[in-house]
Amino acid sequence: MTKGALKKQEFETLSDFRYQLRRFLRFSEELTHQYGVTHLQYLLLLHLKGFRGREWATIGELSERLQAHHHGVVSLVSRCEKLGLVYRAQGRADRREVEVHLTPAGEKILQKLAREHRDELLNLQGVFQVPDVQDLTGSGGGKQTR
Repeated sequence: MTKGALKKQEFETLSDFRYQLRRFLRFSEELTHQYGVTHLQYLLLLHLKGFRGREWATIGELSERLQAHHHGVVSLVSRCEKLGLVYRAQGRADRREVEVHLTPAGEKILQKLAREHRDELLNLQGVFQVPDVQDLTGSGGGKQTR
């Protein structure tokens, strides 16, 4: 990595990437609101369904996936539980752990939200791009993110 001052093009590339990322996140926030859940509740449901190799996850695993503090995820799970979207079960392998599972209602809303998120990502092909290395090193020659 170069340690010198960033060039104008590098700032533009970083700005474009963050702009596209924020546009997608705003789409997600507005969509989840229409379905009566928060974007964090949607992400919790998504990470439960998308957890590799099984249909549930522990609080610790969800904390990592959400990049959130353990106690915050406990509260998020509690709110989802009150809405009937998830339920907790004692760990099968380690009885000290808590497994978080989707309910049929959670599965139903997740299917709808995930489908719309997938469709939006497909619509953004060619628009939303991870910057090329050349765009971030000032070498030039990379793709435009606009």
